[in-house]
Amino acid sequence: MRKFWKEVAIVPAEGGHDVQLDRRPVRTPGRAPLTLPSPVLAEAVAQEWRAVGETIDPRAMPLTGLANAAIDRVAADKGAFAAGLAKYGESDLFCYRAEHPLELRLRQDAAWDPLLGWATQRYGAPLEIATGIVHRAQPPASLTALGEAVAARSPFELAALSPLVTVTGSLVAALALLEGAASADDIWSAVNLDEDWQVEHWGEDELARQARANRRAEFDAAVRFLQLL
Repeated sequence: MRKFWKEVAIVPAEGGHDVQLDRRPVRTPGRAPLTLPSPVLAEAVAQEWRAVGETIDPRAMPLTGLANAAIDRVAADKGAFAAGLAKYGESDLFCYRAEHPLELRLRQDAAWDPLLGWATQRYGAPLEIATGIVHRAQPPASLTALGEAVAARSPFELAALSPLVTVTGSLVAALALLEGAASADDIWSAVNLDEDWQVEHWGEDELARQARANRRAEFDAAVRFLQLL
């Protein structure tokens, strides 16, 4: 779609703040008003629209995309969306450790055990650790507790949690970010520990570097979205 507006503005609206293009409200793909819950998020979304060149590139507007998802996808069936995210607790990255070499296993223990410990303390949700990649069933009570923690979040929080969970492979990591229990850089280092080990020992090709850069961009956008709520 080609750019068709000259002015981008933010106006108060029921339930938050609307972004307007030439005094007309921006609408989601589902035709709902793009109403943002905080003024700082509304301003950040408005800046994405102000930065549009001759044509709209959705890839350059990640905050708008997350807001659209919150309104059109998550709010439409919040319970089902939350339940889908909570299922990642059944196979959390942090629960699967290397059998060998010992140095890698020690790195995993040092980086991941504190985060699992945080989940145990915060939610009463201890998770079992497995060696290798064979699935390990997790305590039902822990999965229920994690599911309740996810279900308690707003549609906008859940919209940001979704890419955080899928990019990191860890529900615990995403919740730790949401609650400020760890910094974005520390979480990124933790979830990329295995990949960093591979790079240290065998190097990295250009395709892998680009894929990682794309994942980091998606991760950073979701983190920023949460911070602006």
